[in-house]
Parts: sequence; structure tokens; C-alpha cells
Amino acid sequence: MSKIYVGNLPFSADENAVRTLFAAHGTVDSVALINDRDTGRPRGFGFVEMTSNSEAARAIQNLNGFQMDGRSLKVNEAQAKTERPRRW
Repeated sequence: MSKIYVGNLPFSADENAVRTLFAAHGTVDSVALINDRDTGRPRGFGFVEMTSNSEAARAIQNLNGFQMDGRSLKVNEAQAKTERPRRW
């Protein structure tokens, strides 16, 4: 399974729209769009998990720079989450 970062999403994008976009390139296991924890509003990025690494690579190649509602998507392989000190 391969996890993909999707940035610069239009705030109007929902999980179904992102799933449909990526499904054209392979099997999508999950879509998670990130919302601000205080306001609940979309933050403009999310993650897509795809079953096959080759399908994920094809999706990254074809969708990086793709125009979605006038915004150029930034699509690449997700990086491992790093531990950050907790803010008080």
C-alpha cells in the first residue's frame, strides 16, 4: 500500500471528488482530507492510500500539477510523520 500527499486542494473538494480523481489511476483504499481542529474548516490538503505502488506512482506522475477548480494540485509520496514538541 502506498500513501500519497495531496496539497493545494480547493476548499470545496470533498472525499468523493478526490477518490474519483485518483480512482482513474488505480484502486483507492482510503481518502482523508484534513480539517482545522479549531474551526472544522478544510486545510486544503489530504492523503490518499492506494493498493498498488505502481498505480500510486502513476497517479502521482499524472496528477501533480493537475488543475482542480482552478488550483494546481501538489501530489507526491507522503513523508513519515515526524515527532514535534507539543505546544502549550
